[in-house]
Amino acid sequence: MMHNSNADDAALTTDVVVVGGGPVGLMLAGELRAGGVEALVLEKLVEPVGHDRAGALHIRTVETLDLRGLLDRFLEGTQVAKGLPFAGIFTQGLDFGLVDTRHPYTALVPQSRTEALLAEHAREAGAEIRRGHEVTGLRQDAEAVEVTVAGPSGPYRVRARYAVGCDGGRSTVRRLAGIGFPGTEATVRALIGYVTTPEREVPRRWERTPDGILVLAFPPEGGLGRVVVIEYGHSPAADEGPVTLEDLDAAVARVRGTPLTLTEPVSWLSRFGDASRQAKRYRSGRVLLAGDAAHVHFPIGGQGLNTGLQDAVNLGWKLAARVRGWGSEELLDTYHDERHPVAERVLLNTRAQLALMRPDEQHTTPLRGFVEELLGTDEVNRYFTGMITGTDVRYATFAPAAPARPHPWAGRFAGGLVLSGPSGEPVPVAELLRSARPLLLDLAGRADLREATRPWSDRVSVVAGEATVEPPAQALLVRPDGYVAWAGSPAATADELRASLARWFGPPAAASLPATGSLPATRSVPAAEGAP
Repeated sequence: MMHNSNADDAALTTDVVVVGGGPVGLMLAGELRAGGVEALVLEKLVEPVGHDRAGALHIRTVETLDLRGLLDRFLEGTQVAKGLPFAGIFTQGLDFGLVDTRHPYTALVPQSRTEALLAEHAREAGAEIRRGHEVTGLRQDAEAVEVTVAGPSGPYRVRARYAVGCDGGRSTVRRLAGIGFPGTEATVRALIGYVTTPEREVPRRWERTPDGILVLAFPPEGGLGRVVVIEYGHSPAADEGPVTLEDLDAAVARVRGTPLTLTEPVSWLSRFGDASRQAKRYRSGRVLLAGDAAHVHFPIGGQGLNTGLQDAVNLGWKLAARVRGWGSEELLDTYHDERHPVAERVLLNTRAQLALMRPDEQHTTPLRGFVEELLGTDEVNRYFTGMITGTDVRYATFAPAAPARPHPWAGRFAGGLVLSGPSGEPVPVAELLRSARPLLLDLAGRADLREATRPWSDRVSVVAGEATVEPPAQALLVRPDGYVAWAGSPAATADELRASLARWFGPPAAASLPATGSLPATRSVPAAEGAP
């Protein structure tokens, strides 16, 4: 609940102000509320744009939605895909069946629906969302961030502990915070439109032509459909202003070679390019960046939205921990350390895919043939599939000084594991993370490890059960985002666990900073005898 901090200047106070009310900002707001802190979302648009540029939620995002109990909402009435093309290679695409997951599919959810569902979730969690409120200024000091806002009733200021820019590739927050955004300029121009055609039986196709790439998706009887046109060798520098139906019509005719009748009504038109840029740092003091504000790239493979949502889930619990007093500055810095390399790799693979799509029969087409052959082998296909779906992400930061060689499970995603309870009932770890509370999974009846966790019982739950994991682990300390902070081998000691608990989840309760209240308890497998 926000309140006036100074009646004279009408400044408001909240824990975190999230600038940008798209999917990433809304996901972050929900995560902050799950962590027990206030979140105010400021979005300059009065109403959602309603566009569906992104429409695929990949495996790791699906798994993450499952962690928070949101997956059923997203899957209701939703189609799923068991694979996707890589660089437009459909004959031998990515095979999701090769991924070790309970959810081997991409959920084909339009971006407008994703935004609506996440807004619903954020409000239910207690976040405040203000539409039609544009951030125009920002300054920070040692204690807080103050943003100036142009609202429907006039300007005002919000003072918060932290501010997070989730406000897109042209981020105002990034600019005002003075964070650099280096990268490469666009070299192709592309148009996308949801438009109408009276023509029947327009082939549904993804096609490389001598002049570019054409994507058509219309119903057999004609009507409203989707068109994407990508033209190589055309500088997009002069392409400014709104896209018209005539612009799209002309581009389709150039790339297709023959015109396609496009008419009103038009649902949505936009342009994009292949500029690849990434913020030099994701944090500057009390200001952080997530989603497109932190990284932009050519939108192929649906990776932009998914990468941004994973940014939000990585950042949310860490920022909440810092606000509540038990998270350290070093913990908050791991957000950049963990997420910057992930987006860097996305920028790399999107540039590679765009190069593989180039309509060059002499050079590119033979290369596509070799890539197609390689995708036919399970090992290579699994590698590319993990990269595109985010399931190959493993974090290796903020690890204890010992052991020199961390356990193979350290840094991996454990949200897909299923435990066997005392009566043999299967209990997905995802269900145990509904409240975004860290877990110690005791997989081998280690009473010493359970006892070591007791001083952190206000923040960490202990769950005893059996799980078959390879390579074997005695216990897993799981972060709220589902990733393993520490994994214990048979030789693991309670001191090792205590060191990881302190690094990730702050000092023990007796030595902690002023109390801010306990997080809600999570559902757990009935503990084994002797468990706390």
